[in-house]
Amino acid sequence: QVQLVESGGGLAPAGGSLRLSCTASGRTVAMGWFRQVPGQEREFVATHGGSGDLTYYKDSVKGRFTISRDNAKNSVYLQMNSLKPEDTAVYYCAAGYPARLKFASDYDVWGQGTQVTVSS
Repeated sequence: QVQLVESGGGLAPAGGSLRLSCTASGRTVAMGWFRQVPGQEREFVATHGGSGDLTYYKDSVKGRFTISRDNAKNSVYLQMNSLKPEDTAVYYCAAGYPARLKFASDYDVWGQGTQVTVSS
């Protein structure tokens, strides 16, 4: 079973930047990021299908967040710029062979989550 280790996150002011990293213990196809706030469902943020420019973003993060992949390191990164207070959530790295890249239920493996807090 592949395991995911996340790093990054923390506290940033509105308009600031943070970078999340996630490394898998083995090879995966798709790797992405989801986020969750208490009392709400886990929502899609961004995903990388594993090759080329196969990337997708939640509409509200387009132009602010960038997902990138280093297949040699089995890693995925999420550069978050122009952060907003509404970006505050626990961010989860996900990996697997999803039939639907934007659906959390289609991912097989999850990281432990990392808190991102954006102050206003």
